[in-house]
Amino acid sequence: MLPLAAVPGEARDPDGRYANSPLKQWFDSLRSGKGPCCSDADGSAVSDVDWESKGGRYRVRIDGEWYEVPEDAVITEPNRAGRTMVWPIRGYQGLSIRCFMPGSMT
Repeated sequence: MLPLAAVPGEARDPDGRYANSPLKQWFDSLRSGKGPCCSDADGSAVSDVDWESKGGRYRVRIDGEWYEVPEDAVITEPNRAGRTMVWPIRGYQGLSIRCFMPGSMT
């Protein structure tokens, strides 16, 4: 069981420390069918062992528990960062996935 690791500059940037990242504008523009990715949730890189694709659907392991990725949470544009990313949101009804961007499994 591997925890999610945050990737600097690839999530919300409340204090502006990643303002000069060449991917900042691209991350800020990412959207899924659920809305903007970086507006409400921090994105995290996902290790290859913590996500899978089967039958055209994705699953991701977050904090040791597997979650089905809703189809409308999948980002379909090319992944410029290369790494698999997930934007989970924790609320009163538990964890939901705002955005998921598959990477290339190596």
